Amino acid sequence: MTTRRHLFALVAGSLLLGACATAPQGASQPPIVFVHGNGDSASIWQSTVWRFESNGWPRERLHAIDLPYPLARDDDSKAQPGRTSTAEHMAYLKAEVDKVLKATGAQQVVLVANSRGGNAVRNYIQNGGGDKTVSHAVLGGTPNHGVWATKGFREANEFSGTGPFLTGLNAPKNAAGDEVTGPVKWMTIRSDNNDKFAQPDGLWIGAKGTPTNVTFEGPALKGATNAVLPRVDHRETSFSPAAFDTTYRFITGKAPTTLAPTPQAPVVLNGKITGLGLVPTDPASGSYANNLALPGAQLVVYATDPATGERKGAAVHSKTVGADGLWGPFTAQAGVPHEFMISAPGYATTHIYRSPFPRSSDLIHLRAERIPAADQGARSTVTFTRPRGYFDAGRDAMAFDGKALPGVPPTGAGVSSSKIKLMEDGVRAIPATFNGETITGRTWPAAENRVVILELTD
Repeated sequence: MTTRRHLFALVAGSLLLGACATAPQGASQPPIVFVHGNGDSASIWQSTVWRFESNGWPRERLHAIDLPYPLARDDDSKAQPGRTSTAEHMAYLKAEVDKVLKATGAQQVVLVANSRGGNAVRNYIQNGGGDKTVSHAVLGGTPNHGVWATKGFREANEFSGTGPFLTGLNAPKNAAGDEVTGPVKWMTIRSDNNDKFAQPDGLWIGAKGTPTNVTFEGPALKGATNAVLPRVDHRETSFSPAAFDTTYRFITGKAPTTLAPTPQAPVVLNGKITGLGLVPTDPASGSYANNLALPGAQLVVYATDPATGERKGAAVHSKTVGADGLWGPFTAQAGVPHEFMISAPGYATTHIYRSPFPRSSDLIHLRAERIPAADQGARSTVTFTRPRGYFDAGRDAMAFDGKALPGVPPTGAGVSSSKIKLMEDGVRAIPATFNGETITGRTWPAAENRVVILELTD
């Protein structure tokens, strides 16, 4: 859906790029490798891939990587279980690019990254040989000058603007002082002032009132084409229609035909079921995000009533996943919402409600969840989540169970999920709406070790 704010952003992006778009060398549709951010997975690129497909890009030339342990280390120089260093991140990206080049026969790829993913892209191009294998690099919301830039404060972390990692990447590359490595064509996409990780005040990093020494312009790089999109949040710098429009124009030198995913039939879905911690099958190994398969997990899929969330008949798909974690393929009913129910030892039974899928995808990754100690007293817990963006009470039209979203501040975009803890017994419909997309789930009992997630598409 293209909202009025996205249209405004598109106009701004079009004016900015009109004179500086650059067509890729060689094939008109080069392979694109998408690189997710801190704690995310390949699934976050689902809508972006749909948009490229809807503009004629072959699906086999669109590859989203899945970093096994997607969280950065606290100290980049010290090993930390379940975390990935900048060197490991870069090595993984390099291996994935090599796979894509081999599979497609192409000489070069386009890299499109969000947030921390841009750190790996810059490191690979500057230090890993990517200057030869990459034609274009697009960085959305990457904290290129740090989330903070304070001498003596956590400078071993890769997000420190005064630390060795970023100061090395930002060192001038020529007499003009460019911060990017040629001959790659570079673009950054940033928000004008609504990116939680490019703020002069430390509010979003738990230090309200403390200067970060980073400005709204922090993601921009000298020597790159630097696009600015009004009011987009940190994730929308990559995943919004405006960001797609800006990216597509930069890669191809022309406007996309459509910004909305075009309907496809049949809709065939697949993805990976993942878990939590260092070892997904071991609850004692932690509850942080990973992108590792959860073998033995059971998935059951139901078509649901859009108004009540109730199941419409028997299950339409079921599978016990193997070592690869893949839960499909599954042919979804067009125009019908679905409930994905995951069961696995050491996890809560996780009920994920999704809107109808317009197109096929193999990026529909599903994560089993656990009930945290803080939620143990609730009769039911329901989380409304927006993986490809944040909630902004001053910008978005939204409601959760007919009310304002708990935990979402009145201004600014810094929260991507909202949780309701219900103290009532029984199972009932619970709806959530965001800028025209409505998802309705059911309030399954927490006493039965069940959690509910309502997940937005865009």
